[in-house]
Amino acid sequence: MTNGIESGRILLALTGMAPEFWIDELHKAAPGRPVTLAPDGEVDPSIHYAIVWKQTPGLLARLPNLKVIFSLGAGVDHVFGDPDLPDVPIVRVVSENLTRRMSEYVVWQVLDHHRLGPRYRAQQADRVWHEDRDQKAAADITVGIMGLGELGRDAAAKLRVMGFNVTGWSRTQKQVEGVTCHAGDDGLGPFLASADIFVVLLPLTPDTHEILNRDLFQKMSKRGALGAPVLINAGRGGLQNEADILAALDEGLLSAVSLDVFQQEPLDPASPFWSHPKVTLTPHAAAASNPSSLIAPMVRQMDAHERGEALINLVDRNAGY
Repeated sequence: MTNGIESGRILLALTGMAPEFWIDELHKAAPGRPVTLAPDGEVDPSIHYAIVWKQTPGLLARLPNLKVIFSLGAGVDHVFGDPDLPDVPIVRVVSENLTRRMSEYVVWQVLDHHRLGPRYRAQQADRVWHEDRDQKAAADITVGIMGLGELGRDAAAKLRVMGFNVTGWSRTQKQVEGVTCHAGDDGLGPFLASADIFVVLLPLTPDTHEILNRDLFQKMSKRGALGAPVLINAGRGGLQNEADILAALDEGLLSAVSLDVFQQEPLDPASPFWSHPKVTLTPHAAAASNPSSLIAPMVRQMDAHERGEALINLVDRNAGY
């Protein structure tokens, strides 16, 4: 017991993830804390902390002494999918390792489109040798980032090092060095007119659900070096209207897309995204959660909470992230 708060068990509630690696890391980081994969009985007062990924609805409501919920994803929409979610603090993941992985993905996809990777792969498949003499420099391209949280700010910094111009859009006004920032409904139009490649790192909330739709694509700039804009979504599948994306590609509103997330995962084998020539597809692999880099910070927060210290990286329930 520390500062009057008794240490309790940790519930590891994961859907679609093998728990073994996470359990091993918990035992390393918190050898004195018992870990369980399920509550004991219909009500389990022994559990004080829950580490979750798409937990079963109603599961956490069975824990009357639950003190903190830790999300295993950068986004927390999977936590809010539970209609019986207890009114306790929710801590989101902020990990330097995860942030770097996401920035690697963003830079990779931006460079791939900028340097005409899809075109050259198609030419290779067709055994076509065509030399492009008019190669654009990074300084000729503007990348617009939707979402200027931890992930968006780091990606912006990496892209600026490469020489790209960077603009950004967020729900509330942000100041990011070297980035022209737009905010709110009034700033969305100017932002969409500002860029050639759009990178989406928004949280999924009721306000952002299917924000990537035909109306948005029609407002995107068509003036740039790449002609029609490129869309890269590494945020959440629920951000995108997938029928609108396919139609926009076929109509030329978008020149290409890179999608790491989808409305339904795993993606249906019958989905037209698999074979569409203008689609680069990755299987929700942009920034995989790494047990060794995520568990230790969570345990440190548990220890700090029991010393009476404030939690950090708390989710704003009203904003949804």
